Amino acid sequence: MKDRPVVLFLCVHNAGRSLAAKVLLDHYAQGRIDVRSAGSEPKEELNPSVVAVLHELGLDTSREFPKPLRDDDAREADVVITMGCGDTCTYYPGKRYLDWELNDPAGLPVEEVRPIVADIDARVRTLLLDLLGEDALNGS
Repeated sequence: MKDRPVVLFLCVHNAGRSLAAKVLLDHYAQGRIDVRSAGSEPKEELNPSVVAVLHELGLDTSREFPKPLRDDDAREADVVITMGCGDTCTYYPGKRYLDWELNDPAGLPVEEVRPIVADIDARVRTLLLDLLGEDALNGS
């Protein structure tokens, strides 16, 4: 892996789960990880309940938007994390893949999205420790 690992979060719409994962890992990694997200069939706008929960946590989503999966992003990634996209997410040989089975927040109210984001938060913190080791605790 490079000095600065590249993590790509993939889901179908790139509007909820992968958005939360990207914003959370970006926050905790503080520039030590290149964090990207994309969708196999991106929506036109972000999931408002996910955005609201991230804002409750003090996280900024103003620069985020649903993005299509680009071949370059996948090829540059050290770790690809899929979230419910099944066969619609292209497989790239030689990459480390993790599949996070998570409830889909699409159409859910904020109260039902909070536990999904909390689950993503816990997984992101574990991933951070896995990628950066004890260094992950310094400054996060």
